[in-house]
Amino acid sequence: MERAGLFHGMKTWAECRLYAFVDAAYLDGRAPGELARALCGGGADVVQARAKGWGRDRTHRLVDEVLPVVTRFGARFVLNDDWSLGCELGVSCVHLGQEDFFGAGRVHRDGLPGSTGGPELGLSSHAPEQFRRAESAGAAYVAAGPVFATPTKPGRPAVTLDYVRWASANARMPWFAIGGIDPATLDSVLEAGATRVCVVSALLRRPDVEAATRALRARLG
Repeated sequence: MERAGLFHGMKTWAECRLYAFVDAAYLDGRAPGELARALCGGGADVVQARAKGWGRDRTHRLVDEVLPVVTRFGARFVLNDDWSLGCELGVSCVHLGQEDFFGAGRVHRDGLPGSTGGPELGLSSHAPEQFRRAESAGAAYVAAGPVFATPTKPGRPAVTLDYVRWASANARMPWFAIGGIDPATLDSVLEAGATRVCVVSALLRRPDVEAATRALRARLG
């Protein structure tokens, strides 16, 4: 599907500070488009559509609900996990984990099918060597985490604030701290050198998502 012109005027990665999610596991009966509107209305710079365990058709419908809202606010839209669907739908960015990208034998974004003119690539990292490998793979940004234990990544050990400090001192491109970040832990993450964060449950589990997003975004400056 061609979405020419849809992403005109969206923020650059360097301008982005707060990366939020419309996560299928946290919908709790709410409409995905309404959650996207609340997140963007509160100042989220990036919104990822994440639908673990959903089929391709349901994920397609999720994108169709969330993407127009996010782009109307000038924020960046990211699709989680599914590169081929992202290419088909013409989204601007797809996020992949280490296993989905390097574990599948990829070494650079250019080796992905449909990469020419296709989505940008975001990559997860859990250690310095993975961060460096993501930078060399042509990623637009890198997520570093989970900083703290989080239910969104069960079984994944926390990388701790030491990894945040390493990324702050060594990163050559935009990166986001992710994992267990909420109003209580945010200051420690910022003090460790992060300037961009990904937040899931601390926004989606709040009764007023827009107000929670606005309050957290204000703390990022």
